[in-house]
Amino acid sequence: MARMSMLVDTSICIGCKGCEVACKQWNELPAEIKGFSGQSYDNTVSLSDKTWCHVGFREQGEDYTKDFRWLFVSDRCKHCGEAGCLEVCPTGAIYRTETGAVNINTGVCNGCQNCVSACPFGVVSFNHDTGVVGKCTLCSDRTEILGREPACVTACPTDALVWGEREQMLTLADQKQTRLLSRGGRARVYGKDELGGLNVFFLLQDEPEVYGLPSAPVIPRDHVPQGYAFTAAGSLLLGLAAVVSFRNRRVGADDRVSSTEEEV
Repeated sequence: MARMSMLVDTSICIGCKGCEVACKQWNELPAEIKGFSGQSYDNTVSLSDKTWCHVGFREQGEDYTKDFRWLFVSDRCKHCGEAGCLEVCPTGAIYRTETGAVNINTGVCNGCQNCVSACPFGVVSFNHDTGVVGKCTLCSDRTEILGREPACVTACPTDALVWGEREQMLTLADQKQTRLLSRGGRARVYGKDELGGLNVFFLLQDEPEVYGLPSAPVIPRDHVPQGYAFTAAGSLLLGLAAVVSFRNRRVGADDRVSSTEEEV
């Protein structure tokens, strides 16, 4: 199957949060009351284990003067071409689908949270109720089984979210960028090459940091301590060490019991 991607066009996002609602409905995610931060009208605030899609509000300027502007961005897991979460998962719970999405098999997840530390975008979140991690799946059950678009894309009223084969989405992003620049605006495509190419990439009207995105995301293997970057083999060795340790403690306990019986 072709590598599929989502283009997020921030230039036509109106901040309606329809994608947030659609994501919660399709994935049966519970409501999450965070309230307003005091600095923004955004009441969702951030991504979490219960909020896999979040429309961030970037309000700039003061007192609604002519320099005031609102920037919106529909955010979610980027499904990186080089996914640090996948690399550090010790159980194989994190895997890549045929279309390029990076997903989590919660039945195999052991809750170690290595992936939480490895994600340069702060996307992967631990659910204390279930004991496992969660994030956007790019609606693989819709796209790969039913042949539909992701729920968030279907719900977007302005077509700020576009779904298709990655090469086609990159071409569309370049066309949109050229159009914005020709009108005197600012525009850049973010995610074209970062981390092996993101499967959710963005057309931005300002620097990435303005939208809460790192300008140069670091490949997780470069900043995750070696001791935490467990492989399956490493996990197996740890398991064997635990078994040996338990057996030695058991043998020691049996010896103490035998000594006590002899004294009696």
